[in-house]
Amino acid sequence: MPDLLLELRSEEIPARMQRKAAGDLKKLVTDALVEAGLSYEGAREYWTPRRLTLDIRGVTARSADVREERKGPRTDANEKAIEGFLRGAGLSSISEAQVISDPKKGDFYVAIISKPGRAAEEIVAAVMPDIVRNFPWPKSMRWGKASAKPGSLRWVRPLQSIVCTFGTEHEETVVIPFEIDGIVASNVTYGHRFHAPGPIAVKRFDDYVANLEKAQVVLDAERRKDIILHDARDIAFANGLELVEDEGLLEEVSGLVEWPQVLMGSFEEDYLSIPSEIIRLTIKTNQKCFVTRPQAGEILSNRFILVSNIQATDGGKEIIHGNGKVVRARLSDALHFWKRDQGNLPDLETLEASAAKFGLDLKKPLDQRMAKLDALNVTFHAKLGSQGERVSRIRTLAAELAKITGADPVKVDRAAVLAKADLRTEAVGEFPELQGLMGRKYAALQGEDASVAAAIEDHYKPQGPSDRVPDDKVAITVALADKLDTLIGFWAIDEKPTGSKDPYALRRAALGVVRILLERKVRLPLLAVTKDTDLLAFFHDRLKVYLRDQGARYDLIDSVLTSEADDLLMVARRVEALTAFITSEDGKNLLAGTKRATQLLAAEEKKGTVVADGVSEALLKLDAEKDLFAAVTKASAEAAKAIAGEDFRSAMAALSTLRAPVDRFATDVFVNDEDAAIRANRLALLRLIREATGTVADFSKIAG
Repeated sequence: MPDLLLELRSEEIPARMQRKAAGDLKKLVTDALVEAGLSYEGAREYWTPRRLTLDIRGVTARSADVREERKGPRTDANEKAIEGFLRGAGLSSISEAQVISDPKKGDFYVAIISKPGRAAEEIVAAVMPDIVRNFPWPKSMRWGKASAKPGSLRWVRPLQSIVCTFGTEHEETVVIPFEIDGIVASNVTYGHRFHAPGPIAVKRFDDYVANLEKAQVVLDAERRKDIILHDARDIAFANGLELVEDEGLLEEVSGLVEWPQVLMGSFEEDYLSIPSEIIRLTIKTNQKCFVTRPQAGEILSNRFILVSNIQATDGGKEIIHGNGKVVRARLSDALHFWKRDQGNLPDLETLEASAAKFGLDLKKPLDQRMAKLDALNVTFHAKLGSQGERVSRIRTLAAELAKITGADPVKVDRAAVLAKADLRTEAVGEFPELQGLMGRKYAALQGEDASVAAAIEDHYKPQGPSDRVPDDKVAITVALADKLDTLIGFWAIDEKPTGSKDPYALRRAALGVVRILLERKVRLPLLAVTKDTDLLAFFHDRLKVYLRDQGARYDLIDSVLTSEADDLLMVARRVEALTAFITSEDGKNLLAGTKRATQLLAAEEKKGTVVADGVSEALLKLDAEKDLFAAVTKASAEAAKAIAGEDFRSAMAALSTLRAPVDRFATDVFVNDEDAAIRANRLALLRLIREATGTVADFSKIAG
């Protein structure tokens, strides 16, 4: 069966767009082929900075013939109905239709529509122009003289050539020559921009890859990453160092080169006085280079790894020199920021009011920056006030939360006051990614307590499902206060996430609260803090996501989570206990007994049958109902005691003993007794079971 090779070659595609674009191209092309009636055995996408490539194997050479019967109106239908039928079926006259008789519905028209199959080449030529013209780039551009014309081609960068060949492994391939804005698909591509810019004729994927390799283009992005990673490790090891690995940077750099050449540069050791995080981020952000450290060491070395797209004749000396000049200039700026942030601000006299408001010491650099943040009245949100006002709210909330977390209130207050101070440092102004971390470093330099310094960094955490959760009580308290203030504030101004839109990362903040409460075992009555049931429901949604990711069953979560449940740690513990218990023999008994009793009750409630307010022992006539009442009374007392001690498993075990008396009751007792009082009493007994088991979970929501 024939294979299809497709390449779209352009000017350099931004690295961050390449992987998704290649995946989009594969989906668009394969979907279009299948929709047109073709099948294929397999497809794989490839990408480099200058090309998106598809290798589609085992494509059917032709789509199948299609014969369709389209039912029309009755033969006695009005003229308009018949005209519509002819148009839809593509018939020129009603004589071209057949008449089918139905004993019940009478005679009606049927059109037999035959569509002959099409050659795969024809289908590809038909679908590709639309795919290219409507490609879902996040950003695209027009270029050249054609760009002045309406409807001209838009692409992420100027599209230069298209390869499209089709054929079997052992036969001559053909070119499918579709055209897009003057670019005609051919069998000619081009190699490395500098080393092999000439044309290369290709037939099929295997020789395409081989010819590109000769022209110094590594097509497979994963292979380019592997080359970069292993060469970087080797060159670092050869110099007595180890590479500081960075998957995100590796992905980006592999999208900047077609022929990766790994080199090592250096900078003056004096720059190592800058915190490692700043050095690493400076070199990564500005030069897309990796940093190194001594083997088994923590502090960085003054050597960095760069990846060039050129195999230089001088061994890369000029490339290393040029990169080194830029790295030194950037590190010089970073050193300047680092030193400036440790010095005094020039206008301290204007900060005294803000310092007094927050109890700040203007002899300390970080305190000065917090005072400056307040004095400048920097806006947090137009409807939620300034950053200074926000810090005041966080400070107040943190003081209340400290009573619950058991954190030192003095340390909590100090951490809350300084948490946002580094927003006014020059290091964070240049590298916003370092907020919190720089605050911790500056706090340590001015002699703050270790818990306070740690809380300044960790109050932003966790920032995602895989980020670490604060473990110090001071950090836990300030992190909760920060996230809860954000959520309470945006709920108050009705700025809630809608659909996929969440511009203020409120889902992330709520998940952060959930993770802290559960992973650090904090008992926090959320409703008392937020005073908003709608916000509590939002927390419930995040809790469900978290518990499902941990492997909990949907139905078990729903059976435990009530609309008023605001102690999320207790909800999680109930789900955990229920998950462990429900598959045991006792658990099966509990579920079966509860469901049998509640289903009987629910059926009568649906009919509107009267249920007594309570169970009267005097009206219990049969041994089965007397035994059930005794069993419920005992089990309820034992379950209540266990729940009070937060021993949910023991509570369930106590309630599971109801299985036998419930079964006997269902067999021996006729609930709908002629005596209305007895009937109402028996239903009240069943309700007693529902109420008792309801203290653990709503078993009607559990499957099984």
